[in-house]
Amino acid sequence: MNLLRKTSTLLSAVLMLGISASVRAHCDTLDGPVINDARIALEKGDVTPVLKWVRQEDESEIRAAFREARAVRGGSAGARALADRYFFETLVRVHRAGEGAPYSGLKPAGAELGPAVEGSDAALESGSADALVKLVTEEAAAGLRKRFERVAEAKKHAGESVEMGRRYVAAYVEYVHYTESLYDAAARSSVHDHSAPDAEGHETAAHAH
Repeated sequence: MNLLRKTSTLLSAVLMLGISASVRAHCDTLDGPVINDARIALEKGDVTPVLKWVRQEDESEIRAAFREARAVRGGSAGARALADRYFFETLVRVHRAGEGAPYSGLKPAGAELGPAVEGSDAALESGSADALVKLVTEEAAAGLRKRFERVAEAKKHAGESVEMGRRYVAAYVEYVHYTESLYDAAARSSVHDHSAPDAEGHETAAHAH
């Protein structure tokens, strides 16, 4: 395996282990990508921009919520705000359900997302993943080294007493589980595999957020 492939593999593993919750939270924020597309859809009167965020079987629910919101938001400013909020909440709830995640409400704009999510967005904006790869692989490497050093030191004293032996075992279990989790995550082809029609209408596997 060449260096580039090793780096990409480690990157995908750490993304799965460390930021899946943050990414989901990103889609809950009022300035996140799901809500941004929802605003565009409501302003244009076209639900299409948000349909990619939900499963095909959930599309009818989103279309119905969109029609309801559009029908109400033409009234007062207060009615418009309530209608928009209703649609935002419905869309995010359905999106998260499709990921197997619970819905806990919308997060305010400007919420702290953490370096991984912010780095992911910055990479897309810059058109280069180099800084993101460096960020994530360094974090993974540090985690492995820390656990290795801890278990290696504990191993030296494992035979001195039962208590020292137990400390070694605890460090060993954490070390192996962390390493195994990284490897297993990297071995998977993708985080989510959804069936989506290709240009000719055939079902193909698509990677989704």
